[in-house]
Amino acid sequence: MGGNGRDGMSERLQTPISTKELERRWAAVRAAMKQEGVDVLLMQNNNDHMGGYVKYFTDTPATNGYPQTVVFPADDEMTVIQMGPFKGDSRPPADTWRGVKRLLTSPSFASAHFTRTYDPELAVQALKPYAKGTIGLVGTYQLSFALGDHVTKAFPGAKFTEASELVDRVKAVKSPEELELVRRAALMQDGAMRAAFDAIRPGMRDTEVAAIAQEYSGRHGSENGIYLCASMTPGEPVHFRQRHGQNRTIKKGDQFALLVEDSGPGGMFAELGRSCIVGGKVPQQMKEELEMVKEARKVTLDLLKPGSPCKDAWEAFNAFLRKHGRPEEARLYCHGQGYDLVERPLVRFDEPWTIQKDMNIACHPTYVYGGHLNWLCDNYIISGNGPMERIHQFPEEIVEAG
Repeated sequence: MGGNGRDGMSERLQTPISTKELERRWAAVRAAMKQEGVDVLLMQNNNDHMGGYVKYFTDTPATNGYPQTVVFPADDEMTVIQMGPFKGDSRPPADTWRGVKRLLTSPSFASAHFTRTYDPELAVQALKPYAKGTIGLVGTYQLSFALGDHVTKAFPGAKFTEASELVDRVKAVKSPEELELVRRAALMQDGAMRAAFDAIRPGMRDTEVAAIAQEYSGRHGSENGIYLCASMTPGEPVHFRQRHGQNRTIKKGDQFALLVEDSGPGGMFAELGRSCIVGGKVPQQMKEELEMVKEARKVTLDLLKPGSPCKDAWEAFNAFLRKHGRPEEARLYCHGQGYDLVERPLVRFDEPWTIQKDMNIACHPTYVYGGHLNWLCDNYIISGNGPMERIHQFPEEIVEAG
């Protein structure tokens, strides 16, 4: 395949990251590996919603439940293992795969248990030089049992260590190139939300409105994502749903809540959430409660400064909700994003991190109160000492639509 002038990359690739940026990532991770005495990293993802490690290292996402395994040595180029023919073993084209010296393939499927050792056996081949070394496991919540079990048994003389923290600390702080892609994602989502609210009418099903947002995003560089929504009769609030639960027909006067949480050009995620009233006026009570949501959000945003513990923002946010008689948050209302829908840090009591400059943080206080679903969702870039940057431009209001 020939390049198209974009850093020598194939014209078939959608918004490839620059080689300079990939080299920055590799160097930063290898410096951390050296500091912690890790010889090689092993990671595996099978989707590009919460499978960002593989994308981060290779600029090629794992998708559709097909495992993609990466071996990243401290002193050599990578080996990638993915779907393909038996005994596939090649040096992949440089205009598609950078930093990868070997591409190994097998036709294995998670739905066919008897193929469970095919990819792990290839990983063992790539890890043989480190049979007596320290192997760092990245994303252990996502590594398949089959891979972990096979590899640890194959190398009884190796030391295995949890290396997710090592990578997360590098990955969570965005470079200028990454931040530009995050901003492009946010602007794309502004357009998707406008397109959906411009089109919404009584008689449409929820899923039809979500499809308009998805179609807009797809035409403006998105590769994947989720489009959660729900219509509801005022006084009968519900939370937004995945596509399987989006069959309700919208009625005049309904509240319609839409979350556009998709990747922008280059694969970086952000998320935008708003409500509209379809074919009617926004009730005064909803307007007033939106101001309460903004006040609660401000409590969090004021504490999202470099060096601030995540748990402090969580505790202050819930203290505010308790004081004003609103339901406390018990899930996750504020978190990092990048190549994952949810990336560290989690702004929550169980997150040991502090906030750092150049993190991409989504904040979405959401609760049911007064007969309505009340919420806002936007992304912010953490600055140094000044105010943080809200990167969505969509108005912070409930829209009168349809």
